[in-house]
Amino acid sequence: MEDFVLQVKDLNISYTDEAHHLFGANRKKSVCKNINFSIHKGEIVGLLGESGCGKSTLAKAITHMIKADSGEITLKDPHPMMVFQDPYGSLNPARKIGWILEEPLKIRGGFSKEERKNKVLSMLEKVGLETKVADHYPSQLSGGQRQRVAIGVALMLEPKLLIADEPVSALDVTIQAQVIRLLLKLHKEMGLSILFISHDLRVVYQMSDRVMVMKQGMIVEQGDLDSVYKNPQTPYMKELLNSAGILVGN
Repeated sequence: MEDFVLQVKDLNISYTDEAHHLFGANRKKSVCKNINFSIHKGEIVGLLGESGCGKSTLAKAITHMIKADSGEITLKDPHPMMVFQDPYGSLNPARKIGWILEEPLKIRGGFSKEERKNKVLSMLEKVGLETKVADHYPSQLSGGQRQRVAIGVALMLEPKLLIADEPVSALDVTIQAQVIRLLLKLHKEMGLSILFISHDLRVVYQMSDRVMVMKQGMIVEQGDLDSVYKNPQTPYMKELLNSAGILVGN
């Protein structure tokens, strides 16, 4: 199939651990090892794994925030966007929401002031916020509202691929459900492809068409949702399901 928005082939990423004493040698720490997967147009792929397994590092490589050691990342959209776990940390506290939403349009250029204003108000409505929120500062909003703004910022330039890195883990259960419904709605309305990263098996099951399971920097299992959840092939996925109390197969 050629309708992919993202292909990752043989990707390897490492960090350099600096020596802690004068005559020590710096050492490379492998974080992502031989990663291979693709995401097709309109597809939501869940990426599961415990904290520290390399999920966020992979996301940063896809969005050009860090450079891989080797391998290929092929994107149909050269500017995939990312939604982070902490909405307050990703929004400029000194700027009003309208300014924050408008900034990507200013950077891209080609929009009149009136067009930018209309797009900001339209996006606020699209993410389920009143237009008066444009005159608020991030500190005046709830965590759920801030995450809606962060999603809006990521979608202002209409990317084909959205990477959501633990976007609901900092929210309470009720607000989590609202944000999940919003992402599913936007996915349908905008034809988005989404890489949805989480350690929460239930959230990934709600969101995804396919799922990948990551352990110690490697994709150890991947497949359609029901196959992986109901008939897991690796001891690690069985362990995750058991610990969450949702094992349904072998």
